[in-house]
Amino acid sequence: MGCHVNLVTQSMATVSARPKAPPPRTPPPAACSISNPLTSSNSHSQSSLVSSFSPSRYQTLTPLRSRRAMSNTGVRCGYKAEPLRIMISGAPASGKGTQCELIKKKYDLVHVAAGDLLRAEIACGSENGKRARAYMDKGQLVPDEIVVMMVKDRLSQPDSREKGWLLDGYPRSSSQAIALKEFGFEPDLFILLDVPEDILVDRVVGRRSDPVTGKIYHLKYSPPETLEIAARLTQRFDDTEEKVKLRLHTHHQNVEAVLSLYEDITLKVNGSLTKDDVYAQIDGVLVKLLEKKRATSESLAA
Repeated sequence: MGCHVNLVTQSMATVSARPKAPPPRTPPPAACSISNPLTSSNSHSQSSLVSSFSPSRYQTLTPLRSRRAMSNTGVRCGYKAEPLRIMISGAPASGKGTQCELIKKKYDLVHVAAGDLLRAEIACGSENGKRARAYMDKGQLVPDEIVVMMVKDRLSQPDSREKGWLLDGYPRSSSQAIALKEFGFEPDLFILLDVPEDILVDRVVGRRSDPVTGKIYHLKYSPPETLEIAARLTQRFDDTEEKVKLRLHTHHQNVEAVLSLYEDITLKVNGSLTKDDVYAQIDGVLVKLLEKKRATSESLAA
């Protein structure tokens, strides 16, 4: 923001009638001032708030008044905080999809899910999609290096760099996490939704989908609205107790390997709570991360 100095001009007649005098000394332009209550009167409380975050422990937090903090921040010259970079992981039926929607809605992050990327790349016939399709047509798993390149390309897009990203259910192995790190993609926070196995099994076994609308129901927790809908509901072939326990075993093995790489920035959340209570824990930590990023950017701009 430029700073303006008003110059007062005199008429030519006045100038010619008076003897010449030394031109008035013009004071130097004032520097752009920054008015930011977060870094003045509230600086002590803010730093205490940020330093209290311990991601490796369960967090029971309530959302802070981030909107008020943002509205109270004065005009800044060339200031822009770094966007959030978040990874979220959870077992099948842990509520990961619900939390991703809530996070994306408030923080406007680019939601990136490896499975969705894979399907989109195949549908559009990209080079990575063609390579993946060749393996899938043979009934083989798509190699890590292909999926990593898809994720890397998506995180490199301008919207992901500008708005930040929410990486959903990826990486699933230490090799994938290491590959992303080598490409320069490291998260600010790794969220793990932790749910006891018996609750997960109950959630999965009772899950049903409507082939007409695509809506997901649960026979116990979210039953269909009418008997007509109930009659047409279908169940995934692997949503049985035996198969879900195998999937959970695989998930636990994979997530342990990934957690070892993100131990210092991991937030374990009790996913057996209501969706609003789970989100309150996540949101409280994200608010503090944003405040910390703003404080860092302001100190660099000062």
